Amino acid sequence: MPYLGSEDAVRELRRALSNPNVQSDQLRYRNTILKVIRAMSQGVDVSGLFSEMVKACATVDVVQKKLVYVFLCSYATLNPELSLLVINTLRKDCQDPNPMVRSLALRNMTNLRLPSLVEYVEQPLTAGLKDRAACVRRVAVLGWAKLHNLQPNSEIDAAVVNELYTLLRDPDPVVMVNCLRALEEILKEEGGVAINKPITHHLLKRLKESDVWGQCEVLRILQRYRPQSEDELFDILSLLDASLVSPHPPVMAATLSLFLSLCSGLPAVNLAALERVRAPLLAACGSVSREMRFTALCHIQLLLRSLPGLMGAHYKRFFCGYAEPAYIKQRKMQVLVELVNDENVAMLLDELKGYCTDVNADTAQAAISAIAVVQTMRDLVWVCPQCSDTVCLALEGCEETLQDSQGRQALLWLLAVYGERISSAPYTLEVFIDGVRSEASLGVKMELLTTTMRLFLCRPAETQDMLGRLLHYCIEEETDMCVRDQALLYYRLLHCGIEETQKVLQGRRSDPSLGVLIGRPAEPISQWACSFNTLKPLRQGSVETESASRGSPEHVTFDPKPNTDLSDTLDCSQTETVLSVYKIQCFIIKYPTIYKPTSRAGSKPFGCPRRD
Repeated sequence: MPYLGSEDAVRELRRALSNPNVQSDQLRYRNTILKVIRAMSQGVDVSGLFSEMVKACATVDVVQKKLVYVFLCSYATLNPELSLLVINTLRKDCQDPNPMVRSLALRNMTNLRLPSLVEYVEQPLTAGLKDRAACVRRVAVLGWAKLHNLQPNSEIDAAVVNELYTLLRDPDPVVMVNCLRALEEILKEEGGVAINKPITHHLLKRLKESDVWGQCEVLRILQRYRPQSEDELFDILSLLDASLVSPHPPVMAATLSLFLSLCSGLPAVNLAALERVRAPLLAACGSVSREMRFTALCHIQLLLRSLPGLMGAHYKRFFCGYAEPAYIKQRKMQVLVELVNDENVAMLLDELKGYCTDVNADTAQAAISAIAVVQTMRDLVWVCPQCSDTVCLALEGCEETLQDSQGRQALLWLLAVYGERISSAPYTLEVFIDGVRSEASLGVKMELLTTTMRLFLCRPAETQDMLGRLLHYCIEEETDMCVRDQALLYYRLLHCGIEETQKVLQGRRSDPSLGVLIGRPAEPISQWACSFNTLKPLRQGSVETESASRGSPEHVTFDPKPNTDLSDTLDCSQTETVLSVYKIQCFIIKYPTIYKPTSRAGSKPFGCPRRD
């Protein structure tokens, strides 16, 4: 057919559909209907052909019926009166000897979605539940769910509900799963399908007969059931054992979620289950699908909360590939930080150094944060002041290699606390003050003000002039109100006298928890079990990692523990032992020769500036 405008095309199609010569030739008639469907898919309004297409559904050609039903379901809501004309044909097809025709008619009767046709649909659906063909029963079961969704406020037919419960024992596994889905929809206000002991054991015994998504549906619904005895619990776990190592990640995740739900009071069983899913999770991390890989990484992070060493021997599986997207690389680096130990530290540091020159700025910044030498020094002296002499020596000249705002903030904090013992502190500070106009980070500016004030109190002769210049700039020229307010606060504080200023700036600091240095301790499985196999792990991880290293330790919220003095309980050697298990940053303190912040030949300098 030549290209015509939409109105001309519709007229041409109407003439062809009404032409007796075309109607007598089955192949030409089907091709004309196919042109109608093609025009509809291209956005042409062909609703004016509704009456002609209604006539076309009266045929024995199954292919033609399918094409016509696609059209009718698309335009039925625009032509509710004319849709009544097709009901007789559909009801007649529901009694066709061909089960494919019967299932097709039932499916399209419910897909018309017209409340006025409900009374005509109920009887064929009731008969479809008892049809001898499984394909018809599958459609009929879901048809009742569609019918209820069309009229959600209508009274639930108890006979239909009972019949659906009976069909849970249907020999066809798809019918069984469809019954669960239909009952979930129909009984939504009552809490969904009722799960008792006979239903539970029946579903578990037939679990392997269903497809992947059918198994996931069954496992999800079974989380409502609570075994009546310990023997029954272990019988259920035995039936689930094979699914726990399923090669299909969705089935494995749903099974583990059910395990964690059933064994909430048996931590040893939960730990054994987590050990068993290690291999399937590692296999999912190598999936061709990027989405599957990312989801597996997020769930591995969740498991590492309770079993930090679960993936320790397989750390190489989390090395970043060249062609992987940035969001997968960043999540892999977060996992690598959790897996570091004395044996793999050198290899992991070398790997992370390679990521620091990634073309993606966020990926490079994530690698720099994972190494974070100066930030680690800051955290180390905060928890273990005995190490301050070693840290002060290491700070000499390190400002030249800092290119990210978080590292500059950490260096400024160290200069503020130990500036009296660092000979080059005023000169380092002057470099920051001279470049304050080009500084883009608000956090660095505010940290610079505090550091200059503290250094002035212990070394006034060397810092008086630079403090005056910094306060003048921040009060007179700075546009950010937070920086201006802080500068005005310090300016007015100086007018109150040196003694008052020292009381404010050199007062007793809060007592941090070990979380500043070594991250979170192992969590009970019950804290995250309910979020496993949901979307929640996908939203976590990156936010927690960023917030853990942002700003000075004094700006972090802690949960102080009374009667705990970390400086008394930890010496430097013990601190290094703790660090070697949990945090990759502190290995740089332990092994200073491993990390050398030098430029690579033929590449960018080490470290990529963060876009603040």
